[in-house]
Amino acid sequence: MENGTVADIELEEVRDETVPLQRTREAKERAEAILANIHSIVTYGIDDRPPWYSTVVLAFQHFLTEMSSLFTYPLIIAPVMCFQGDLLTNAQLISTVFVVSGIQTFLQATFGSRLPIVQGPSFAFILPVFSLMNLRDECPADVGAYPENTTNLTEIQEESRLEFRDRMQELQGAVLIASLYEMFVGFTGITSLVLKFIGPLTIAPTIALIGMSLFNVASANASQHWGISGMTVVLIGLFSQYLDRFPVPCPGYTKSRGVRLTRFPLFKLFPVFLSIMIAWVVCYILTATDVFPDDENAIGYTARTDIKSAQLRETPWFYLPLPGQWGLPRVTAAGVLGMIAGCTASIVESIGDYFACAKLAGAPPPPDHAINRGIGMEGVGGLLSACWGTGVGATSYSQNIGAIGITKVGSRIVVQVMSVMVVVLGIWLKAAAFLATVPAPVIGGVMVVTFGIVTAVGISNLQYVDMNSPRNLFIFGVSLYMGTAVPSHINSNRDQINTGSEIFDEMLIIILGTSMFIGGATGFLLDNTIPGTPEERGLVQFKQLQGMETTDPKGTSDEASSQDDKALQREIAVYVNKCYDFPFGMSLVRGASWTRYIPFCPTFRGFSFPCIKCFSERDKTV
Repeated sequence: MENGTVADIELEEVRDETVPLQRTREAKERAEAILANIHSIVTYGIDDRPPWYSTVVLAFQHFLTEMSSLFTYPLIIAPVMCFQGDLLTNAQLISTVFVVSGIQTFLQATFGSRLPIVQGPSFAFILPVFSLMNLRDECPADVGAYPENTTNLTEIQEESRLEFRDRMQELQGAVLIASLYEMFVGFTGITSLVLKFIGPLTIAPTIALIGMSLFNVASANASQHWGISGMTVVLIGLFSQYLDRFPVPCPGYTKSRGVRLTRFPLFKLFPVFLSIMIAWVVCYILTATDVFPDDENAIGYTARTDIKSAQLRETPWFYLPLPGQWGLPRVTAAGVLGMIAGCTASIVESIGDYFACAKLAGAPPPPDHAINRGIGMEGVGGLLSACWGTGVGATSYSQNIGAIGITKVGSRIVVQVMSVMVVVLGIWLKAAAFLATVPAPVIGGVMVVTFGIVTAVGISNLQYVDMNSPRNLFIFGVSLYMGTAVPSHINSNRDQINTGSEIFDEMLIIILGTSMFIGGATGFLLDNTIPGTPEERGLVQFKQLQGMETTDPKGTSDEASSQDDKALQREIAVYVNKCYDFPFGMSLVRGASWTRYIPFCPTFRGFSFPCIKCFSERDKTV
């Protein structure tokens, strides 16, 4: 670990002058032990800075992992937004999505949760978009259905673009209000109130279902050519699991030693990048030799690298999206309620992603203030989406969290560089369009691995829980099954939801069709109502990771009954959770006592409601 070690923290920053030096040293020692255990799983921790050349490639690797989602979203909404076949509007929307996603990612990693979280368009908003647009008349025309020599093609295009702008303005208004709602939930600390009741048996099914719910997306891409996607999976496994311990000899140069041979962990750091590049080249060769069919209805056609060549030619070289480019947002009740439902589902998914990302990045579980700030910053990101006009809010991307698990690189600076890269490619649109020619089966292979890792990370939270307990087996099994069965039934039988209100029906379909919401809510309810001790529920070990609970040398739990013990716990938490501090100004924040009441400040100590504390922390016994 290169930066952010406990030893680097200034003593005066975390200790009052009246605090005994012995207690501070004890806090540092215990925090060091906690962090050493957490950091052991990664090559670069959250505060570490890899060499610049490694950082650039690692950032590009993250971009390749996210890229398919950024390009897919405009294609999904094109039919209902009246720009299907309009390559210019499609390119402009892709550029907007890129630029806004890059800004959202930078804000989240720098000022939000401070985790290496990648942000992008949330697919939880797709259903509200379709439902809202289906209330309108049909689109004027499909521009792509007309040949280029059509006499009135310009008029047809202009009519479709006017309709697109009108529809986008309605979406912008809905996203604007939903984003304000998300900012309120995050920055006011409502999220942290719920977190008091959340333990491993709530987190495990929520995160596991994030990965499991995406298997349709992964299989839809991978099944377009199982040979290519299977090769991609094998390559990622080969590089990340078998060859990761074999560094590659590379020439190096230093002033003191001149030219010399160094060993670089190529396979360990870049398994996804290498796999995509190799699979892409193989697809290009098989396309050039006509091994892949040129009939778009034939199996294997989508593995060709030239199927997007027309779009690549038509894409402008540069485009600078600006706020208000489609017009002013327009608010409607139907749109707002649908988007708020999608926003609620996105919040649940993001909380699960924060815990998964922290675990894979070698960071302690995010404290309340970091989660509050992260959710609030996603609301800010949605506000940017409303201003620029992407049509949906922001959320964290699970596939990039899985990529952290593959590469064992959880460095924040890598994601920050990646965010700048996404903004540049959004403006330099021709380069982004070229990268979009990576065949779908290759991306599908990457998704199989990354989504699988996210699922496994969720299940790994059970290591803190007594899984010999019938209580815990019941809770986890029922939560996982309910989170799979209920959304599957709802999404296949949407017409069965009929309350008499179309808007309320839509909200129920979104919430009940979100697997992580159903699974997490089931685990939350059962874990907090079925009697069980804190040790049985996994709360003791889970709190120790956050520095919230101390242990004596014999390993027994310290009840922290005295003020000194409570102060010791607070100091340990300060050291352990330093990676979640603001990037600057912490001396001023810690110097102002009132900041402890601000839900998104690192000094926040939580809300003091005795009834809630009694219920959430009581020792439940059978």
